[in-house]
Amino acid sequence: MFDFWARTRAFGLSIGVHLLAAVLVVLGTMEWRPFRPPRLEGLTIEAVIVDTQALVERRDQARREAQLAEQRRQEQERRERELTEQRQRARELEQERQRQEQLRLQQLRDQAQREREQRMQRQQAELERVRQQRAEAERQRKLEEERLKQLEARHQAEAQARQQEQAEAQARQQEQAAFRAGRLASLAEQYYLAIQEQVTRNWLRPPTARPGLRCTLRVIQIPGGEVISAQVTGSCNGDEATRRSLVAAVERAGALPYRGFEDVFQREIDFVFRYDGE
Repeated sequence: MFDFWARTRAFGLSIGVHLLAAVLVVLGTMEWRPFRPPRLEGLTIEAVIVDTQALVERRDQARREAQLAEQRRQEQERRERELTEQRQRARELEQERQRQEQLRLQQLRDQAQREREQRMQRQQAELERVRQQRAEAERQRKLEEERLKQLEARHQAEAQARQQEQAEAQARQQEQAAFRAGRLASLAEQYYLAIQEQVTRNWLRPPTARPGLRCTLRVIQIPGGEVISAQVTGSCNGDEATRRSLVAAVERAGALPYRGFEDVFQREIDFVFRYDGE
């Protein structure tokens, strides 16, 4: 519609310009007096030429305006196409987003349904397990009652003999415990002395170590005597170099005495390292 009006307007301007030129030509050739001087004819011709040039310029101007109008129309159409395409893309994106959202919601609903079903299955399995446990417990209870009845009669017959045996066994245990306590005390002393001797053999005494040294060492070992770690704990009247040398002596030993000391072996042991001079 805009293109139609622009072309109509240009066509009307062109017709108006040609009509105006024709009127000027007619007026220029009309004789208003019986005789016109030649000079005036020359001037009239010149005026006609000037007016014709103006008509050409106006025609060119009209053509340029029509071209500009056409360009504006094309630009407007291009913008409208772009706007339409943008709207179409926006609608497509919105539709895709809605589709993805519906798909996500459906997936969530499906997942929730699966979780409900799995939860119900677990609950059913748990109820079945509890029922089986109760049935098994009841069966075991009845069996236990039967065994208790059988044992009760036997215990009554053997009670007196068992009490006598227990009294004799207790007496023997007391004697063995006293003997074992004395033996273990002696063995523990030997064990600590063996550890002291082995650590002393592996000790590289630093110049700063002085007689009268007393340092408590904590050693962690495994069965067999293999040393896992060693460190100075508690009181120690040695300097830092002496402490490091004692730890190194334990680690250098590799394994502490074990064979023959199994009964008094301790995984974590604290012993006091002593040095009173050569």
